[in-house]
Amino acid sequence: AGATMTLIAQKCGICFQPPSIILIYRDNSQDKTRQRIMPVRNFSKFSDCSRAAEQLKNNPRHKAYLERVSLRQLQKLYSLLRGHLEGQSLAESLEKFRQEETIDPEEDMNKLDDKELAKRKSIMDELFEKNRKKKDDPDFVYDIEVEFPQDEQQDSCTWDMESDEEI
Repeated sequence: AGATMTLIAQKCGICFQPPSIILIYRDNSQDKTRQRIMPVRNFSKFSDCSRAAEQLKNNPRHKAYLERVSLRQLQKLYSLLRGHLEGQSLAESLEKFRQEETIDPEEDMNKLDDKELAKRKSIMDELFEKNRKKKDDPDFVYDIEVEFPQDEQQDSCTWDMESDEEI
């Protein structure tokens, strides 16, 4: 992996105001934990969260930082932002995301197209991984206190706890 692995993503969060994705990462080359703010531009409640997540992950400026952050996690952050733009509460957005990510046992997998099938499969893999790793850890997002330069920023940030898995 060489030099690129000096950046280890630790926590990923979404800030609603101004809209940005915030990454807490460890810079091993300098032995420091830092914060990177990635502004979300051109994103509206009509935007496609999957596309936005892919564009962010492949953005040359952020790529190295997001290497350890899963696409699904970025999608989750974007879907929370989209819910916020639609006027949903955080709880509603999370619930909606959870429903979209839940596999319907009655669903006939043979009828799905490849893209949907791949999505289901990755959800199942992820659920399997998650259940194996931590049986009792509820899937939740919470606010952590980070030393932000302006106090008012804290209120609009939500942290996604799933990002701790890689550490």
